[in-house]
Amino acid sequence: MPSSSSVTVTSKCTVYPNQKSTIKSLKLSVSDLPMLSCHYIQKGVLFNSPPYSINDLVNSLKQSLSVALTHFPALAGRFETDSDGYVHIVCNDAGADFIQAKAKHLSVDGVLPPNCDVPHCFKEFFTFDQTISYSGHDKPLAAVQVTELADGVFIGCTVNHAVTDGTSLWHFFNTFAEINKGAMKITKSPDFSRDTVFNSSAVLKVPEGGPKITFSGNEPLRERIFHFTRESILKLKSRANNNSSFSQIAEIYGKSLNDNRNLTPRSRFEISSFQSLSAQLWRSVTRVRNLDPSKPTTLRMAVNCRHRLEPKLDSHYFGNAIQSIPTIATFGDLLSNDLRWGADLLHNNVVAHDSDTVRRGVEDWESAPRLFPLGNFDGASMTMGSSPRFPMYNNDFGWGLPLAVRSGRANKFDGKISAFPGREGNGSVDLEVVLAPETMAGLELDEEFMQYVTVV
Repeated sequence: MPSSSSVTVTSKCTVYPNQKSTIKSLKLSVSDLPMLSCHYIQKGVLFNSPPYSINDLVNSLKQSLSVALTHFPALAGRFETDSDGYVHIVCNDAGADFIQAKAKHLSVDGVLPPNCDVPHCFKEFFTFDQTISYSGHDKPLAAVQVTELADGVFIGCTVNHAVTDGTSLWHFFNTFAEINKGAMKITKSPDFSRDTVFNSSAVLKVPEGGPKITFSGNEPLRERIFHFTRESILKLKSRANNNSSFSQIAEIYGKSLNDNRNLTPRSRFEISSFQSLSAQLWRSVTRVRNLDPSKPTTLRMAVNCRHRLEPKLDSHYFGNAIQSIPTIATFGDLLSNDLRWGADLLHNNVVAHDSDTVRRGVEDWESAPRLFPLGNFDGASMTMGSSPRFPMYNNDFGWGLPLAVRSGRANKFDGKISAFPGREGNGSVDLEVVLAPETMAGLELDEEFMQYVTVV
């Protein structure tokens, strides 16, 4: 297993946009502001070594990042709080950090051990470790670290969570990659409009000295990637819907992975694949925690609001456009009923989160502006982030697709789950699961859950 303190930084510089920004500033929205107390997002992709030198790669990536920042000027800016208390992204072309590092004693196979915890070395493949997003007042809002391995390279992207959600992060990452691959025109430009329901006159009062993260950040944790093939997920979906007709399921598979765009009458009633998988994990972790049957347990799911609003936001709206959907049940009810019972709770909450619900959420926040309470405060909660819909494996920088997607230390606590697409596509899913060590050990022995896991 790769050891800690295994990465050496060899160079660091600031990369500036290759053209001056035409946008002066962007006011943080109702969806952006709560993230000021969260860590910067850290996501990255692992590749085999490119067919040219690391120095050539680094020079190419710097040039491509400069072009990408021209299309995404917010990521080259800094925060500024005005006299009325509003926080803005000043698009002043101050630039993003670029770090070159090496860990040539590590191999691709060595950092991707089968059926093991995620190696600690990935935490060192990112910069701005455990940096709170409010720090964007005096730190860059984005950074890229390129770490050379013995036979591979890891490209880690760190972005301020009050500037982007997962949708915007992967849009930027994909654009960065396609520019490096040689694209003269990017596939889709970001939409920086701010005339949306999330634009508000409400002021968030920040604590003296700036906000703090709302979880300890120092608790012992284990982290694993559990892989689910398309076939395993179809079995889960069939079980959740009390339906053994796999051919019918296959026809509609993928229409609503935690997403209600193009909802048909059938999909409004049918529990989706991702809801089925989430419900199974919720059941199994709850069983392992073994708390009082009357104690409530909560599964929070982050949902993209761009397509839920009427009128819809542009699918490439840049910024945060997410809300958290809590689903609550007692330990006893969740475990004494079958999988469908819990999956149905999740499904009904996701389907009900329509434009009116999004707007009520905005109004609720405006009535009492507050930071997002990220964490597991009662020892009985789980938080599902990211999405298997994100185009993580579309990041082709010019010599092939990624071998794996991994994240850093940011925003991790007991019960934090992130969903990634599986590398083979076709509806497969990877769950990055972070749990207390004793809970993870119990989950690994939970037959109801592990029967669906495939070792890769």
